[in-house]
Amino acid sequence: MSENKKEKRSFEEALQGLEKIVNQLESGDVPLEDALSQFQEGMELSKYCQETLNNAERTLTKMIGNDGTVQNFEEPNTAGGE
Repeated sequence: MSENKKEKRSFEEALQGLEKIVNQLESGDVPLEDALSQFQEGMELSKYCQETLNNAERTLTKMIGNDGTVQNFEEPNTAGGE
């Protein structure tokens, strides 16, 4: 049940959830059992956010070539000499 909720969660919702967990854990007012549970949930949210960012980066670094094929975007090599 919680897996479905996490799958439907947007990046922004996951990030807000992660921030809330971090703030609660930093306060130090969380019982150990709850802290462990929140830490585990925070790690899952962190992984989800990182995967979402990686996917976005892969999407943004592609371009469509003149022939219609998808290619990785590469900046021109400006290093060189004279």
